[in-house]
Amino acid sequence: MNQLKGIMNLIRLSEKLKMEMRHSWLSDGRQESVAEHTWRVSLMAILVEPYLDKSVEMEKLLKMIIIHDLVEAEAGDVPAFDTMGNAEMKALKQQREEGAIENIRDMIPGEVGLELYTLWHEFEAKGTYEAKVANALDKLEVQIQHNEADLSTWLDVEVDMTYAMGRHVEFDSFLTEMKDLIEKEGHEKIQGRVRQ
Repeated sequence: MNQLKGIMNLIRLSEKLKMEMRHSWLSDGRQESVAEHTWRVSLMAILVEPYLDKSVEMEKLLKMIIIHDLVEAEAGDVPAFDTMGNAEMKALKQQREEGAIENIRDMIPGEVGLELYTLWHEFEAKGTYEAKVANALDKLEVQIQHNEADLSTWLDVEVDMTYAMGRHVEFDSFLTEMKDLIEKEGHEKIQGRVRQ
């Protein structure tokens, strides 16, 4: 019964991801939620998996994708550009997220809570192939969403970030090819050739 109570508490906590807004806008002008972002990253994993350079443990990859933003239900979403060049903000974000994943781990005592905690840390470390793929897809999805949104929603820093995805995908030729296409679409949008 203790496990079931913890599972239900975590499911209830996860509802906040439907309400936690990201600094990304949809093509219809509405702000994107964390849950919507995570859903599409998961879909991307399913679609690209057959084309990756190496075999990937799909169940692990999907779990990692779904879990990695779960901390934002408690810690909130902090856009990447808010921590770029700001060591204090980056440390605060890491501290809040670490506290959140510890609370999540403790909600479900035993193996399940520990697995969530371990997978979240694996994603953050980006040392395994699954973690690298999850991180790459996370970054690529953000740019796809920017490309779909009206250019008026972009900040100046997001223009620069359009061209900064290479380091996240360089380990895999298919993801690099995907990045090139997404970057090209972003470049065309920036140049004004793609209108909403």
